[in-house]
Amino acid sequence: MVDNKPPAGNRPTKLIAAVFTGIAALLVVALLAVLPRLLESSGQGPAIGGPFRLIDQTGKTVTDADYRGKLMLVYFGYTFCPDVCPTTLGAMAQAYDQLSPAQRDQVVPIFITVDPERDTVDQMASYVANFSPALVGLTGSPDEVKPVLQEYRVYAAKAEGNGPNYSVDHSSIIYLMDKNGKFSTHFDGNASPPQIAEGVKKLLAAG
Repeated sequence: MVDNKPPAGNRPTKLIAAVFTGIAALLVVALLAVLPRLLESSGQGPAIGGPFRLIDQTGKTVTDADYRGKLMLVYFGYTFCPDVCPTTLGAMAQAYDQLSPAQRDQVVPIFITVDPERDTVDQMASYVANFSPALVGLTGSPDEVKPVLQEYRVYAAKAEGNGPNYSVDHSSIIYLMDKNGKFSTHFDGNASPPQIAEGVKKLLAAG
């Protein structure tokens, strides 16, 4: 008689655990994607964003205060991202180009890494150059980057496996901060360049 009962610690159990882990990660990403919208509707804009001290792609240490007086378009991702990051950064760059010269003078597009271990200054410099000369790439040590992710309510976690070629699961949101560094609104990763540009123009017009 053949015993068809799977042994203890079998693959179905591991598969179920992996499925639940994947579902939990997707729920976290979904929650963080709608969080900015919930905060906008509740009038709690300042709950997103905060001070930071990081290094730009030229090797210069910068803080959020360096961008006061300008709107900040902020996106979090990583240079080894296969598709979502380059697509979203491309949309940001196109939106920036759709602004008038006077409007562009009042806006700084910023890309902050969620993968500081691999995204060195040189790596960031070569990467952001693919999108726009105006795009600022910010990195730092893991201890410097982590609190910024927390301030902006960004989800980011290394995917298991693949060794040094690991991927990073992360939320995909463009944050629009006002000239005082306060959260104004956001765009999801699928926003078109005209939608982003229109949002920027609206905030500029509001003063």
